[in-house]
Amino acid sequence: MTQTGSRHVLVPPLRAYSGSLTKNDFQRDVNRHTFRDFAMSTPVFLSPLASKSTRLFVVLASFLAINALIAEFVGVKIFALEPTLGLQTFNWNLFGQQGSLSFTSGVLLWPFVFLMTDIINEYFGRRGVQFISWLTIGLIVYGFLAAYLAILLAPADFWVTVNQPRGVPDMQAAFENIFGQGLWTIAGSITAFLLGQIIDLAIFHRIRMLTGERWIWLRATGSTAVSQLVDSIVVLYIAFVLGPQHWPIPLFLAVASVNYGYKLAMAFLLIPFIYLTRRAIHAYLGEDVAERLRHEAGHPQLL
Repeated sequence: MTQTGSRHVLVPPLRAYSGSLTKNDFQRDVNRHTFRDFAMSTPVFLSPLASKSTRLFVVLASFLAINALIAEFVGVKIFALEPTLGLQTFNWNLFGQQGSLSFTSGVLLWPFVFLMTDIINEYFGRRGVQFISWLTIGLIVYGFLAAYLAILLAPADFWVTVNQPRGVPDMQAAFENIFGQGLWTIAGSITAFLLGQIIDLAIFHRIRMLTGERWIWLRATGSTAVSQLVDSIVVLYIAFVLGPQHWPIPLFLAVASVNYGYKLAMAFLLIPFIYLTRRAIHAYLGEDVAERLRHEAGHPQLL
């Protein structure tokens, strides 16, 4: 047994290690094999982050979680698309509602959340997506609790009026309105995210079963198209129809349709990014490791 780090892991019995084994030789074998290889191996000590596939999962999961968390907090702002782009208002008419194309600011980030979901699904399978989905929900709840705790803190007198010259007469009221999203909004966001992830996961693997390893764009875009439809409906219905604002159904349908249309368009626009990300992952892991991860993600019974 050789001590090479602080954590007990298993080394794949794929080569005869000797006293002349270099660090690069050892790293290459660790990166080339997955947990299944390690299960029948000789124990040694190794850092838990020695495997490139582990580091890849940490990066992808972190990007998913931080985008979801930021989207929850910035989503309180509703913006008009045409003025943002310097265009005249379209005065669209949808379900009897007229005006500009209005979106929650969170739609800028949610497409990347579901893109990361599909990438994690592609290489780490159901267990990877389920783990990061529940972790993200926990982080969102933690973020809201932290925001409410900050709201309860007594503000300093000078701070309340410090931005009056900038048009903000009461900083405490502004802080409460921005970060103190209502319980209906929080419930709608968490419920929509969870349902969206469950549906995305199921449809992604259903398409994968039908098409094999081909057409990653189809399973990624198809699963996102359906999951985002559910997400757009659920979050707005719980937050603004059942919630205290009691939106009329025509307004709810109009806003939900516009938001879903944007998300669907983004799903297609991000297809090239899917292939760029896959190329980067294969270059980082090596073709053998990347293909093995994809195969095991599509066949979880092998693990």
